[in-house]
Amino acid sequence: MTTAIALPTLTTGTWAIDPSHSTVGFSVRHLMVSKVRGRFQEFSGAITVAEDGTPSVDAQIQVASITTDNEQRDGHLKTADFFDAEQFPTATFTSTGVRAKGEDFVVDGDFTLHGVTRPVELKLEFNGVNPGMGHGPVAGFEASTVINRRDFGISIDMPLEGGGAVVGDKITITLEIEAGLQA
Repeated sequence: MTTAIALPTLTTGTWAIDPSHSTVGFSVRHLMVSKVRGRFQEFSGAITVAEDGTPSVDAQIQVASITTDNEQRDGHLKTADFFDAEQFPTATFTSTGVRAKGEDFVVDGDFTLHGVTRPVELKLEFNGVNPGMGHGPVAGFEASTVINRRDFGISIDMPLEGGGAVVGDKITITLEIEAGLQA
């Protein structure tokens, strides 16, 4: 059970994620020596702040919107070898609690990917609220977590001749989110 906390200066209401000013990205070890980075181009979600100030988060990612800036790799990632985007088109996150950790926060929640739901912890930095540019206040957040792809049923093995694998098991997910308060 996580303790309910309130984020300072985040007022009651629904804060919709602005995909044009946000990024849902990831990185994974490639050939044991470098990282491949990518992002999802289609996602949505909201942060809801209850009357007592307690925030909750719901978000959806369209898996087929993946891009690593390499069409051949992107096509392979959408197949049953990896995400199986046809069978599992959406990844979701639903928070179960938010807690303070020093000056930052941890958002606990259930992440569903590839038809498998697991608990995750998002390390969260709250960047504050700005009055916006004529459309109401906006809030900024940065968050990250590391998952193991095998925990979500993505178990493709592509071993290297000298040991190791073409694709690592650990995936770092990074979120840079701007959300606007809805009227």
